[in-house]
Amino acid sequence: MPVLFVGHGSPMNAIEDNAWSRAFKQLGRELPEPRAILCVSAHWYGEGSRVTGNERPETLHDFGGFPEALQRVQYPAPGDVALAKRVVQLLPGASLNRDWGLDHGTWSVLCHMRPNADCPVLQLSIDARLPGQEHFALGRALAPLRDEGVLILGSGNIVHNLRDAFGRMRRGDQQTPPWAASFDADAERALLQHDGAYLSRAHEDARGREAHPTPDHYLPLLYAAGAALPSDRVSFPIRGFDAGSLSMRAVRYDS
Repeated sequence: MPVLFVGHGSPMNAIEDNAWSRAFKQLGRELPEPRAILCVSAHWYGEGSRVTGNERPETLHDFGGFPEALQRVQYPAPGDVALAKRVVQLLPGASLNRDWGLDHGTWSVLCHMRPNADCPVLQLSIDARLPGQEHFALGRALAPLRDEGVLILGSGNIVHNLRDAFGRMRRGDQQTPPWAASFDADAERALLQHDGAYLSRAHEDARGREAHPTPDHYLPLLYAAGAALPSDRVSFPIRGFDAGSLSMRAVRYDS
C-alpha cells in the first residue's frame, strides 16, 4: 500500500464543497483499495502510544463553535481489533484503548476519501513526550503493515499556526507569510530527498516553532515519512495554503 499524509485543515471541510474537499475526494478515487486504514491524527495527542481497539469506534466531535450540521456528521466505519493487537505487537510500549474513537482529523478527510465508511479504521495516538526522531522510528516500525494491505495515514498540517491564520481571516488577508512558505518549501525538499533527520527536527528551531506553536499537527508527518521506504516515489497530490498559515499539502509515497 502507499503511505499518505494529508493536511486536514478546518473541520468545516467535512461539510463544505471547496477545493480541499474536492481534492480529498479525488485522492480517494486514486488510491488502491486498502484492507484497513491506520490514522495518526493530530487530535489524539497526549501520553503514550495507544491504538483504538473498538469494534465500532465512535465519531468524536472534538471541537466547539461550529454549525450544528457539523456536529451531526457521523462516520460509522468499523474497527479491527485483530489489527489493533498487531499494531501493539509492532510498537513496544503501545497499548489498546477503547475510550477513544475517530476524531475529526480522521473523519473530516475520510468522509470524502471513503464516503461509504466501509473500510475498517483505527487511530494511533501521538505520545507528546517523545522527540521527533522517536516518532519517525515508530513510523518505521509500522512499515510492515503496508504489505498487509493497511493504508498508513498521517493527518495534520505541515504548517499550522492558528493564531496567525485567525488574525488573517479577521483582516481578510489570504497572503501566505514568508516564514510559512519557506517552512513548507523546505519540508517539500526534505520529503523528496527522504531526509528523515531534517524532518525529525524541523519543527524544533525558531522558524519551526513559528510554523508550529505546538507540534501536534506536524508530528503525524513523521509517522508517514518513517513508514516510507527510501526507494518510494514521493508526490504531492494536494498543495496550497488555507487562511494564509495552514499548509494543506498532502504527501503520497508509492513503492
